[in-house]
Amino acid sequence: MSTLEVHELSAGYRRSTVLSDVSTTVDNGGWLGIIGPNGSGKSTLLKAVAGLVRHHGRVLVDGRPLASLRRRERAQAVGYAPQIPQLPIGLTVTDYVLLGRTPHLGVLGREGPADLDVVGALLERLDLTRLADRALSTLSGGERQRAVLARALAQRAGVLLLDEPTTGLDVGHAQALLDLVDELRRELGTTVVMTLHDLTLAAQYAERLLLLDAGRVVAEGTPAEVLTPTALAERYTARVAVLHTPDGSPVIAPIRA
Repeated sequence: MSTLEVHELSAGYRRSTVLSDVSTTVDNGGWLGIIGPNGSGKSTLLKAVAGLVRHHGRVLVDGRPLASLRRRERAQAVGYAPQIPQLPIGLTVTDYVLLGRTPHLGVLGREGPADLDVVGALLERLDLTRLADRALSTLSGGERQRAVLARALAQRAGVLLLDEPTTGLDVGHAQALLDLVDELRRELGTTVVMTLHDLTLAAQYAERLLLLDAGRVVAEGTPAEVLTPTALAERYTARVAVLHTPDGSPVIAPIRA
């Protein structure tokens, strides 16, 4: 279980600032959804938290500055699944997912039965068992996305950063993936931070939402507090109706002009 704290985080690329003064806290086992229109800085925020882009400000996990941790400690503290991963050539699905266990291996660097059990269970839950011996290069886009998520989940980090994890997935596989993330969050106390374009899925799975626009936080709160017709019209220039499921979760329905 880990608490993530972000204090006045700004980030960008070369001389361009993409993200400005973002602050938020995600408690142990919490789930924060990052939403916003295209180009609002969602992916940059995750990369900055993971330490992958130039940034200013502080990122703490359980009160410890992430930048001060050794590489192995950081990998145990934070797991990151990018939206567009660079996949290694020549690995099978199983070998690739096993890479997620690297921060937990002993001095000899060899996987044990417990590591294989973790990977096997994830492959089954993400409908990848039949592809276990397939080369990554032979997978479809949706299959590759599920393999990337399996590797991140195998890492068993205290904080899990997911950048558009349902990209390329049909609705059934998207729900299965998010259900699994939620189960692991509840079982292991994993803290989840996820970017998502699908506002309905974001509202139904995340406990809280952070809305970015032009690199700044413009709203944060429960899905019901953030996903209002007024806010969506202003920030997305969208015509929508906010409906609700029987349990009260918002459903965002586009309205044709």
